[in-house]
Amino acid sequence: MNFVPLLPLFPLEIVVFPGAPLPLHIFEPRYKEMIGECLSENRPFGMVRAKENALSAIGCSARIINVIKKYEDGRMDISAEGAQRFEIIQVNQERSFLQAEVSFFDDEPSIVGKSAADTVIQLHEQLFAVMGQTIEVERDAAYLSFRLAQDLPVDLDFKQSLLEMKSESERIEILTEYYRATIPKIENSLRVRQRASGNGHVH
Repeated sequence: MNFVPLLPLFPLEIVVFPGAPLPLHIFEPRYKEMIGECLSENRPFGMVRAKENALSAIGCSARIINVIKKYEDGRMDISAEGAQRFEIIQVNQERSFLQAEVSFFDDEPSIVGKSAADTVIQLHEQLFAVMGQTIEVERDAAYLSFRLAQDLPVDLDFKQSLLEMKSESERIEILTEYYRATIPKIENSLRVRQRASGNGHVH
């Protein structure tokens, strides 16, 4: 584990994964100041999930890719990307925005076999097909589990638990179980809805 200077924090009710695109609209004065500093110093900031006035202990740093638009009042639209996960060691409140002493971490070594990867991708595509959407998965993506999870319409607790896991094979396993449990439920609710819409006609 390597320690770095204080990381500026951006608490939001979202979970950001490494490699995930992160479009942000910056409008609060403290975050305009924070993002301005990150831009001028070419530094990352930390995305951390805020939940009922508490912060999750695990977050993900984000790199600013570019500034899409700057407004006259200092607001801006930026494009960023999730980078590396971290654990908050200590929060620092000396500035208008939160900062933290953090420890970055990566996965522990684990092997995901080709068949496990193929299965989880197939199930992911099947889930979206059932919901009437076509989705293409980049098969050789680093962190396949995070690439799949960022698209999922699931609750943040589930996403946060995936973010905190340190094993890619474990995350793939959890996602596979999720798809296998969820796809039949969605198919079933769609069937019920179709039947319901077919009832009640006067012949």
